[in-house]
Order: sequence, then structure tokens, then C-alpha cells
Amino acid sequence: MNEVPLQPGGSGGPMKAMSPGVVDFLFRQLVTGEPPEDTQWRREGTVLAEQAPGAELARRLSETDVESLTPLELFEYVRASQRLVAWAEQLKDRAVGQYCTGQPAKAPGAA
Repeated sequence: MNEVPLQPGGSGGPMKAMSPGVVDFLFRQLVTGEPPEDTQWRREGTVLAEQAPGAELARRLSETDVESLTPLELFEYVRASQRLVAWAEQLKDRAVGQYCTGQPAKAPGAA
């Protein structure tokens, strides 16, 4: 009566949340004595946690393979997406405010 229903696919438990690529990455990090996060991101440029909200952050988030992220990277991915949402909400609020005032919007760069 109190049986837990099996999930489709048959696998469960804590390892279900990690893709084989993440498990392989973490194992290689453990074997070589490296930290569990991908330090390569810092060497290649701005990390997601430091990327300013805007088009570049949206592009990077959309091109990221979420299933290959470590738990820490996934946390940073979610935080970056939350920053992007807040930024987009501010853009929307400004546009709605402009619309409600009834004044025509000025073209960018117009004096």
C-alpha cells in the first residue's frame, strides 16, 4: 500500500540527477586531485557568475549543455538565468512605463 511508484526508465536515487558525462568528469577530477568544479571556465574567459545580464549571457545560457554541468556549475547556471530574467523584467517594466505615459519612444541616439 505504501509502495513508492517506479519512475519510467527504471533508475532512481541520487545518481539519476547526474548525466554520465558529469560522473565521468567528477571521476577524472577525483583521480587527478583536481577540484570538482571545471576550472577551465575561468581560463577561457568570463564565467557565468560574472557575466553581465544581456544578449551575451542569453546566448551562453542557450548554448550550454545543462546535462554536462557539475552540481556547482548547474547552481551558477540557474543563478545566471535568474539574473537574466530580472534584467529582462526591468526592460519590460521600462517599456510598459513608457507606453503608459503616452509619449512616443525616442529613437536610440536621437538628441
